[in-house]
This record gives sequence, structure tokens and C-alpha cells, in this order.
Amino acid sequence: MEDNRKKMINLFEYKNKVEFYNSFSELESFLDDIWMNREKHSYFADVEENKIEAQRFLQFIHKTKELKSNKYVGVIHYKGHTINLLPKIFYQEDKDCTPNEVFQMNNHILWWLSYCRKIKFPKYQTSLSGTNNDFFEILIYLFSKYTRELLTNSIYQQYEEVNRELPFIKGRLNTNKYIKENLSTGRWHKLNCTYDAFVIDNEFNRIIKYVTNLLFNATNNSDNKKYLREILFILDDVTDEPATAAQCARLSFNPMFEAFETVRDYCYLFLSNNISFNYKNDLKLFAFLLPMESVFEDFVFGFIDKELKDIAAKSQKKDTYLDTDRKFGLRPDLWIESQGRNIIADTKYKIIYSDEPKKDIAQSDLYQMVSYAIRFNVDEIILFYPNTINRNQDEVAEIVIEDTFADNKKIKIKAFQIPIIDTSLLFSEFKRSIKLDELFNIATLNLKKKLTEILK
Repeated sequence: MEDNRKKMINLFEYKNKVEFYNSFSELESFLDDIWMNREKHSYFADVEENKIEAQRFLQFIHKTKELKSNKYVGVIHYKGHTINLLPKIFYQEDKDCTPNEVFQMNNHILWWLSYCRKIKFPKYQTSLSGTNNDFFEILIYLFSKYTRELLTNSIYQQYEEVNRELPFIKGRLNTNKYIKENLSTGRWHKLNCTYDAFVIDNEFNRIIKYVTNLLFNATNNSDNKKYLREILFILDDVTDEPATAAQCARLSFNPMFEAFETVRDYCYLFLSNNISFNYKNDLKLFAFLLPMESVFEDFVFGFIDKELKDIAAKSQKKDTYLDTDRKFGLRPDLWIESQGRNIIADTKYKIIYSDEPKKDIAQSDLYQMVSYAIRFNVDEIILFYPNTINRNQDEVAEIVIEDTFADNKKIKIKAFQIPIIDTSLLFSEFKRSIKLDELFNIATLNLKKKLTEILK
């Protein structure tokens, strides 16, 4: 009998390795297929990676039949196996994670995503029946509960162009079509018309229905199935048709339907983040994966933008180049204005190992920061690193560089570890029905205090 413990695999980015003998080559082919068909949205816009044909989610060590995680976080379901891909900042050597710890790690990911600009999350927490639900099941729960509650109170309707045969003229008569298809065939009493109608069977509701059907076949959670079934019942009159992430990205709403933006963003999330529901017609295979470097950058900007009201932050200025021919663009993660000072901030999703923080600043990062300082004419650069479960560094690493081409102007580069992990949560039992902002209230206050000290 197969060891049930192998059914749940926890892999941390670039850290531990796990034996995986069952369908080793098939899993690799499955991930290759997802990689080739992934949506090229903003989280997957890396030019170099877009040229690579082989998947970058997992490393397959064929000699020892072992798996190792790369830079993506999320979950892969494959033939009864659940492979959790977890952030490296939670990794503890020679320690097996409990289901509750994995669940709380996933809660941290949800907290980070709740501040991201590219994806919007409603501010409440799950009340799932247990802690054995993986990250993907949690996301399905958030989507299904929020969407079901919204559709119960109001269904999205919009004007769409309709072509229909009517006994009277409505809108405009399609003269050529009427002559060809109606008058010439003796059906003169049927008028072929085109008009605008305020309908429930519109593009947005068709996207919701498509995503709901996919998730219904993917989830094993009874609460999820219940909510998804209710959504399908409400949208029973809506046409079944496939949808893409690009369709979601095009949709916009007037203020009256602002609440539906969150549903649109969830649909975009599910349709764009390397999810495969129908690989070789097997709905039990799927993967949901996010590049953690992008999530960290997005979270830091979103947090500063939402929580620090006296600080103006802009993301990735794109109008400055390193060379006069404008071939090499400079795009710092953050441009910050605070108390009359201009600061460039860059996020570095790297682990600090040393007690002397300067030793963990890569020389290539320093070169990059000096280029920013010179071309943007600023003298203060900040590097943000995440804290880890093993280390929370309060010391500041400060490096001073003199620009001899600018009368020895001093450029100060400071590196900080910022608290994006609440370690106390990992070792405490999850409280059901608690809101996400309540769960991370202490973590939010600590991060807000730290960033205020740094930027002011």
C-alpha cells in the first residue's frame, strides 16, 4: 500500500527535496504543458523566461527521482498528490510542517495578496471546515462565497447588441439580411432586427459561469461545491462558453457596479495563473502558481500606498534610461516622496543569513542602485528584504558611495529587513470566521511602524 504521507508534499523555494516516484515523467510533461500555455500577464512578463520552453516551476532530479521547488508559490494537484509550494522565508531545516502551519503560511500569502495592486481580495477570512485545505481551496472558497453573496443581492446586467427576428421593428432593420433570409423565403412577417438590450446573458456573467464550472470540477471541499452550485443556479440562463484572462482584463465597470470588480479580478486570477483544469481531459490535475518575487514587490508597494497616508509612492517609473540612445531602461520598484525627500526603494526577495547585514547585499544590487541614484538624481536608496521565520534583523546596513563625477556627492544605500511574517501565528491554532485584517492586525501595525521609521 502506498504511503499516505507522500500524498501531501511540502516544498519550499530552492530549499528541500522530496522523493516522488509515482508518474515522475508524466508530472514533468504536465507542468511543461502548463508553462507553454500560461497567460503572459504582468506576473509572467519576464522577457528571458518567456523565451524558455521548459517549465520553471519544479526541478526534476532524474537520477534520484526527487522534486525541488523553484521561485513559485502555490499548489499542484496531480493524481491524488497535493504539492504545496511554499515561500522560502518559512523554511526550517529538518522540520516537518504541521497542517496548521501550512494553513497559516497560506494565510500569510492571502494577506500579502490583499495589498497587491494587480489582484483585489475582499477583506474577510475563510471559515473552512479544517486546516487541511490548501491554498487553492482557500481561494476557491473566497471567490465562491463572495460571488454567491453578491449575486444573491444583485445580478450584473448590461446593454449588449442583440440580433433577433421579431414581429415588429425594434432598433434597426437589417435590410439585406431581411431580404435574403426572410422575404425571399416567404417569411416576410419576421423582421430581422438589431437592437441594444439590458441583458443578464452578457460577457461578464458568461466569464463567471465558465470559471465557476471549472472550479466546481476542481474542488473537493463541500462548502465550495455548495456555493459554486448556487452561483450556477443563479446564472442558469447565461450561455455556456469558454473565457480567457484577456477578456477579464478588458472589462471595466461604472461606479454602480463597483462591487463586481472583485469578482472580475478573481476570474482573472484563476484564468491567468498557470491553472490547468483539462490536461488530457483529467479534471483532477491542476496547478495554481505565483512568482513570489513579484508578489513581494507588489505587496510592499500596496502596503505603503494604502497604510502610510503621508507618503506618496509610485511604482516602476519607466521614463528614464541608462544610456543616451534610450536602449537600457531603468525601472526602480518604488519612487517615494516623503517630507520633501525623493527616495528610490527596491524590493529584494532574498534571505539574509548573516548577522552583519552588509554581507548579504549583492554587489550586482549595489551597481544597480548606484545607476538609479545617478540617473534619477537622488542620494538616498533603500533596499527592502523580507524577514524570515529564522531571522528578524533590526540592524540597518548602510553603505555610502561617493560619486567622483559629481563633486564627491554621497549616495547612501540602506538595507532593511521588514516584518512581513507574524511568527506567532504559525504556532497558534487558527480561529475560524476571523477576518483577514483582524488575523494580521498585529503584523500590520508592526510593518506600518517599521516602514514609517524607515521612510520618515
